[in-house]
Amino acid sequence: MRQTKYIISGGLAFTEEKDMEKLRRYSLKGWHVSNFKLMGYTLEKGECLDYIYSVDYRSLEENEEEEYFDFFSSAGWSHITSEANIHLFRALPNTKPIYSDRDTTAEKYENLSGSMKKLVIPFVLITALVWVGAMISSGTLESLLQIVAVILSVIAIPMALTTVASYTKKWKVEGRRGLVNLVKVILLLLILIPVTIWLFLDGMGATVKLLKIMIGAIALPTTIWLLMSFYHKFARKRGPN
Repeated sequence: MRQTKYIISGGLAFTEEKDMEKLRRYSLKGWHVSNFKLMGYTLEKGECLDYIYSVDYRSLEENEEEEYFDFFSSAGWSHITSEANIHLFRALPNTKPIYSDRDTTAEKYENLSGSMKKLVIPFVLITALVWVGAMISSGTLESLLQIVAVILSVIAIPMALTTVASYTKKWKVEGRRGLVNLVKVILLLLILIPVTIWLFLDGMGATVKLLKIMIGAIALPTTIWLLMSFYHKFARKRGPN
């Protein structure tokens, strides 16, 4: 029988609570998370136990690690694994949550969004510049820049969406619902603008055609997600008929 298995993550910035609940359900079946894996977690087979899980985001200097983990240990939370500034803990049911008030929870997501922002902004700018370079070049250079632009886009777009999601979680905790809705409207407009351009760009070279395909592939599911998000929000406000 296998002693390890891999499960996918929904993305901590998007589905943190669902991920933690999923890890708990696996623990009840005897599968306990041992470390982070690319876009998911590695689980190890063991005894069926009930553990609750929580994640924290914090950049640590080497001399801060022992004090940091000791603090959580004294509160009943055992450190499992870390990846960069993401730290996973577990505890027995009814253990006091790591973050139990609005200010500390907002600080948690501030740590996540702040660290992401420093990396995402220059990465997105570089990606945009490479696309522009591909559009104004030709021949071998155009083909090379196309490949680089696609690779960078595959990395930059999820990173950008993750950063936006981490900020919206922080604003939700702070009760800034208007700002959260404003971000969703801006995202929708940012999708509609390139889609409009996409409809009118034709016969302008291989790079533009490739960009059109990427815009279409990204815009459709993102638009559906935003519209469904607004629908569920208004449905909750109206309540049952």
